[in-house]
Amino acid sequence: MAEPIEIKTDEITLGQFIKLANIVESGGMVKMFLQDYNVYVNGEQDQRRGRKLKIDDRVEVEEVGTFIVAKEN
Repeated sequence: MAEPIEIKTDEITLGQFIKLANIVESGGMVKMFLQDYNVYVNGEQDQRRGRKLKIDDRVEVEEVGTFIVAKEN
């Protein structure tokens, strides 16, 4: 089951999302993380930090887990 990660806005970048989901400790680590791990957005591999994610997008990170972008209540 995918873990929901709540955001306050309507979209977030993949880099910001990875940090928000506590997959990496700092924003500076995101670039290296994306080089080392396969990340899939809605089933398509994407390693771009600037990729825009919207509510209900599904993010799968190899060896870490699956997450859903959710709107904060």
